[in-house]
Amino acid sequence: MEEEEVKNLVTDFKAFVNHVWHCIGLPDATPLQQDICKTLQEGHRRLLIEAFRGVGKTYLTGAYAAWKLLRNPNEKVLIVSASGPHAVAISTFIHKLLAEVPVLAHLQPRGDQRNSVMAFDVDGCKATVQPSVKCLGINSQLQGNRASLLIADDVETSINSATEIMRGKILQQINEFDSILQTNSDASIVGLGTPQTGDSVYNRFIDKGFLVRIWPSRVPEKPEVYEGRLAPYIEDMIALGTPEGSVTDIRFTHEDLLEREGSVGRTYYKLQYQLDTTLSDADKYPLKQSDLIVMDIPKDKGPISLSYSSSRDDVLDISNIGFTGDALHGPQYVDKEFSNYAYSIMSIDPSGRGADEMGYSVIKYLHGRIYVMACGGMQGGYQMENLVKLAQIAKEYQVNTMYIESNFGDGMFDQLLRPVLKKVYPVSIEEVRSSKQKELRIIDTMEPLMNQHKLVFDAGMVRADIKHSLMDPQKMPYGLMYQLTHITRTRGCLGHDDRLDALAIALAAIVETVGIDEDEAYAEFKDQQLQEELDAFIGNVKNPRWSSGFKS
Repeated sequence: MEEEEVKNLVTDFKAFVNHVWHCIGLPDATPLQQDICKTLQEGHRRLLIEAFRGVGKTYLTGAYAAWKLLRNPNEKVLIVSASGPHAVAISTFIHKLLAEVPVLAHLQPRGDQRNSVMAFDVDGCKATVQPSVKCLGINSQLQGNRASLLIADDVETSINSATEIMRGKILQQINEFDSILQTNSDASIVGLGTPQTGDSVYNRFIDKGFLVRIWPSRVPEKPEVYEGRLAPYIEDMIALGTPEGSVTDIRFTHEDLLEREGSVGRTYYKLQYQLDTTLSDADKYPLKQSDLIVMDIPKDKGPISLSYSSSRDDVLDISNIGFTGDALHGPQYVDKEFSNYAYSIMSIDPSGRGADEMGYSVIKYLHGRIYVMACGGMQGGYQMENLVKLAQIAKEYQVNTMYIESNFGDGMFDQLLRPVLKKVYPVSIEEVRSSKQKELRIIDTMEPLMNQHKLVFDAGMVRADIKHSLMDPQKMPYGLMYQLTHITRTRGCLGHDDRLDALAIALAAIVETVGIDEDEAYAEFKDQQLQEELDAFIGNVKNPRWSSGFKS
């Protein structure tokens, strides 16, 4: 290779990337990738690159680490990721570049140097405690490490950012980055990320002094939601009049992105391909966990009175699966006297085919409060096992009436369930049908009840629901608490809404059946209680055996 060509590769990172791509059998970097290269070469001390999935930001930054080592073999590169194996994969990529790209061949570790993908040296570096390249998981022991280039790639995942506490832990680890960074003027932190939640930790990077640059997959409809963080390349496309929705990277087609949107769902596409986290806007998520009362609820009796609490002292130690600042609260006061529930309803959303679940819920009513006893979902549609289980749940909670949504089944589910109920637990069935948009119906039913703190959720049910959601990110959208906190008025905003829909059906039915007025219900109960005591007293007075002792 000519000296002038080598010099160009050393001084121009975009040229270096094209050279590396040719060596490993890839085409030239696309204009969008070149813009990422340009941003990396600018050498910002703290930089966060948010680019949509599949654009190649990890490969580009791995190449950037190799380029930095080419320019200075004494660079110390530390790779941090939420997943240790992912960090290892980046380190492996850098290690392979040294072997496969001729201009980097002289940097391959010597026999007497560290030479593991977990940590390796490059030839020509000074002997130090810190290897030339090292990889760690975000939850590893970060203290004691030093780096002139710290690469934080995908420190947020759908698993480790599912709750507010988890996101707080990520931010605590990110705070360690500055203590790891060397004090020389060229030392830098490069963050790479794709938001996993509307309350993404990446939204906090700008407060930590990071320059944030965002490359979405399409020209955004509302550039203002990015608050000036769009990459200049994207801003130039907008300024030149490129139509909204146009694909930003030539490696992808409109059809490619439509297929991906269909695969991951609208919400996740907005997060992971458009990098738009404005769905954390509180106004878009009207149902708040903090409006609920959560307590252990007996199956047969409820307290004759209880009161809502918004105090931090009553916040329960249950993971927050909603957005930052939300929380689950226990009651402020619970009366020691308990009474039989006045009414019990079970509802079923019988979709349950394909990826959907058959949602069900059980609620009970007492003195103006609605107690949500159970809410869950079943895979497998109308199979006999599910029908029997539903009948057993109805029996377990002694429900008075069962409400079934019939919009898509034309009564078929009703006819299948009735014989099973007759054998297990005979109960009356009512069909419900709605033509209103589902999201609006759910919110319009639940929001007033929650705002008035009329809903009491069983603590065991909530804990089990959240535990199930956190076991596997694929299961999270099926959870009741996830659906409750993430529903908006936008049609199709949730990939799955079966459990929440079932609960809304039950709530709508009980509101229509008994009405909701806590004070009137409690006053009526006390009047009835007094009347019963009076009737008992009068009955005793008229009892000859009781009054015989007073005869003269």
